[in-house]
Amino acid sequence: MDVITLRAGEAGLELVPAVGGAITRYWSGSGPETVEWLRPTPADTLPRGDPYQTAGFPLVPYSNRIRGGRFAFGGRPVALPLNRPPERHSLHGHGWQAGWKAVAVGPDRAELEYLHLADAWPWRYRARQRITLAPERLVLELALTNEAERPMPAGLGWHPYFPGPAGTTITAEVRSVWLMDAELMPTELVPARRVADPGTGLRTGAVALDHCFTGWGRRAVIEWPEQRARLVMTAESPLDFLQLYTPPGRDFFCAEPVSHATDAVNLAAAGRSESGLLILEPGQAVSTVVTLAGERYG
Repeated sequence: MDVITLRAGEAGLELVPAVGGAITRYWSGSGPETVEWLRPTPADTLPRGDPYQTAGFPLVPYSNRIRGGRFAFGGRPVALPLNRPPERHSLHGHGWQAGWKAVAVGPDRAELEYLHLADAWPWRYRARQRITLAPERLVLELALTNEAERPMPAGLGWHPYFPGPAGTTITAEVRSVWLMDAELMPTELVPARRVADPGTGLRTGAVALDHCFTGWGRRAVIEWPEQRARLVMTAESPLDFLQLYTPPGRDFFCAEPVSHATDAVNLAAAGRSESGLLILEPGQAVSTVVTLAGERYG
């Protein structure tokens, strides 16, 4: 399994195109001064090729869940395979479970591509990642192009895993949050304070979340007080949603910049204009950028 390593000053990044085009480690410094900005992939799990064990992966052509893998679009029913048994819904699109091709690699940058041919998802599309490492930041560009001959429902985003030791906090301006049913499917859009408002700072180990927040200001600040380190994650349009996953008793959490709510295609079909669903015409593309900028303080 080929691992691509990028370096810029004291910063380093590793990615594995064959495993969902995923990043497996992002760090800076060396020895006791090393800071892991993303949860590093355990060496013994990489051969299994499970993206859930990586540091982060792209989300195309949609994020999170589609209820039962079923929806209708343009008058045609679509039935997707349930791609993460025993999960009862289709999850995270295709890119995370596919091999990507490295089309350009340099000392501090790489470009990966994934071409999806029409199948149960009856649209051909192309996704491209451009990853650029600088000494104090990581820039992730993601683009999705509809290469089918008819309009395609679409979305994109990024699924990072951050270290979550005791005391970790995340601060992010949000407006609303989707309440979830027992299967983690959206039921009602309510003010964020009804669940947990990260606007004034949220300890990631203090609350159990798997919720999609809307009205996100496209900026989140993660702090690790014991390491005296912070990371600022910013995003560009259309990543106006923030999926927060804070599993109890685990040493990581996820803060995912995404373009739409969970099950957006079915929400949109039910007339929910706030779903965030994108529709790409034939030949149309959508692109975005996520930037991680870390610093040590004190």
